[in-house]
Amino acid sequence: MIGIEATSIYEPEGKETAAELSYKTTIPEQVIIEKFGLCEKRIAPEHMHTSDLAIAAGKKILENIDPKTIDVVIYFGSPFKDYQIWTASSKIQHELGTSNAYAFELMNVSSCFPIAVKVAKDMLYSDENINNILLVGGTKESMTINYDNPRSRFMFNFADGGAAALVTKNATKSEILASSIITDGSFSKDVLVPGGGSVNPVSLEVVQQKMHYIDVPNPASMKERLDPVSIPNFTNVIKQSIERSGLTLEDLKVLLPLHTKKSMFKEMLDHVGLREEQAIYLTHHGHMSALDPCYGLYLAEERGLLKKGDIAVMVSAGTGYTWAATALRWFG
Repeated sequence: MIGIEATSIYEPEGKETAAELSYKTTIPEQVIIEKFGLCEKRIAPEHMHTSDLAIAAGKKILENIDPKTIDVVIYFGSPFKDYQIWTASSKIQHELGTSNAYAFELMNVSSCFPIAVKVAKDMLYSDENINNILLVGGTKESMTINYDNPRSRFMFNFADGGAAALVTKNATKSEILASSIITDGSFSKDVLVPGGGSVNPVSLEVVQQKMHYIDVPNPASMKERLDPVSIPNFTNVIKQSIERSGLTLEDLKVLLPLHTKKSMFKEMLDHVGLREEQAIYLTHHGHMSALDPCYGLYLAEERGLLKKGDIAVMVSAGTGYTWAATALRWFG
């Protein structure tokens, strides 16, 4: 049985509260808590980088399994890493002592965890030489926000952390079921870091204009086009992952979504017939790029939310724009 056998998270000790974010953004504290669903988020120390956060999470899983039994290490975290052109996966493979594993990276910003789980499952199914795959991710995207930019400072929920998941052919805790993925490339330039790439190479002007921070060139246009399709696409990938697993939406018991504003979270639940207590909402963590659904799975197990036989769906979306969901049957 191919499934997720273990998950782990790494929570940096530093915190930024809603009150502190209110001062930075000029958004009232109660609006941040009630509308945006954020009480606080974690902030990594200066000396810890994206790869370090992923390694810290991976080490927790490897306390209970020999690192040399890992066949593949896949980095699924933030594209904002220690260095611009660099494979974090190579450093992670080495630092974790997974010397028998080869390593590579999947990068699809916030939508990547459900996709990485699908890729790991497909690799295990198709290759008899692979038995254990370690998914590892880190993010330090709190550094990418320019609070002086009114176009993009609504992304103040971007936070830091590390997460990992062990996907194996010999699973006892869960079975990975089907996935569904939708991409709408018409949003490809709506959210980006304009400076530092080949279009706007690093220069004094790029730094002076703060083009090395994340930006939304036209928020009104993005909202006008995104609002009509966002919830329908979330709903479609959740439903399709369930239906492709040979189940119906009534079988869904737990949702593990990315962190979004509270209204979108509630609307997503309404469309799939779940109550708030049947989902993990990261009010004290914020949005951690692709890590959110992995955090959700870890916290759902820790809190006893998942019962034997439950069907859960890990769902996320990333700018670009891609919506992705993968279903899971839990055995505990």
